[in-house]
Amino acid sequence: MPMGKIDPKALHEAWFSKSLDKGMVGCLACSHRCQIPKGKTGICGVRYNHEGKLYLLVYGRAVAYNVDPMEKKPLYHFYPGMPIFSFGTVGCNFRCLFCQNWDISQFHKENPIEKIVESGTPFPPADIVGYCLKNKIPAVAFTYNEPGIFFEYAYDTAKLAKEKGLKTVYVSNGFETREALDKILPYVDAINIDLKGATEEFYVKICGGHIQPVKDNIKYLWDKGIWVEVTTLVVTAHNEDDAGLRNIAKFLVSVSPDIPWHISRYFPAYKMKEPPTSVDALERAYEIGKKAGLKYVYVGNIMDMGHENTYCPKCNELLIERFGYEVTDNLDKGKCPKCGEKIAGRF
Repeated sequence: MPMGKIDPKALHEAWFSKSLDKGMVGCLACSHRCQIPKGKTGICGVRYNHEGKLYLLVYGRAVAYNVDPMEKKPLYHFYPGMPIFSFGTVGCNFRCLFCQNWDISQFHKENPIEKIVESGTPFPPADIVGYCLKNKIPAVAFTYNEPGIFFEYAYDTAKLAKEKGLKTVYVSNGFETREALDKILPYVDAINIDLKGATEEFYVKICGGHIQPVKDNIKYLWDKGIWVEVTTLVVTAHNEDDAGLRNIAKFLVSVSPDIPWHISRYFPAYKMKEPPTSVDALERAYEIGKKAGLKYVYVGNIMDMGHENTYCPKCNELLIERFGYEVTDNLDKGKCPKCGEKIAGRF
């Protein structure tokens, strides 16, 4: 990617870095732990070494923002039906060949640094929180691209949001370092993490990442009391095999059978041209999750599967009915109204 001259005064100094030899900077925001030469960015395309100092190129600039339903994150056990202000920037530390937001996540691969700095709309943390308060939107999500790469922007927004009584949600590939997670966790209520496949080979070849940090972070976040839900996009001919899906389900059960698992239908996007996930593959994945012992398994990105509703794991009573993003919540203070079973989540 071509690198022009930029004014560091227009940028935001980045955290989680260490100085290395010959003016290089080590970035500690994600598990790539990039070693970045002067005048270059890390893999993500937005954390930039200017004269031996690390800067974030996209602080306060939202390239996408919308008011979404909570279910779109997707979070099904975190205040169902609640509206949530969602925003993201350009860049990503992965390069998933099936990325549905590739035009923003891979923006840095086709554009010079000046375009990255100018991308999106100025939307500083105070304006985001102010917009939510003014419009009575009770939650903020860091999403659309990977929030771990625009950490400082996400952190300042999350901290201010919590001070004003708003809920905060991360939607992430789960590749953050422990240092970054520990700093932002006091200001995050829930997270949806993509567990994209079952093998290291899939992560390296298809996503440009590694699987173990993601699995470690899922367990770490759950043990820390953050509400966690997990999504797997089932990609035709790449991660739809029963053995792989069974491994994902068994891993989630080993952390907690209460973790909701979202099985999402893939459609061709970016560089992946395989046909959409078959209904049969989605049905098999659902059954694998249930047989493994997960209490809450959902199928998304497809209508009429019948696997978007929440049922009581004890008596099978219909608790939360979903049609698209329309939600009917029949819970009684977070419990099944029929048998009294407490349902995992935040309600």
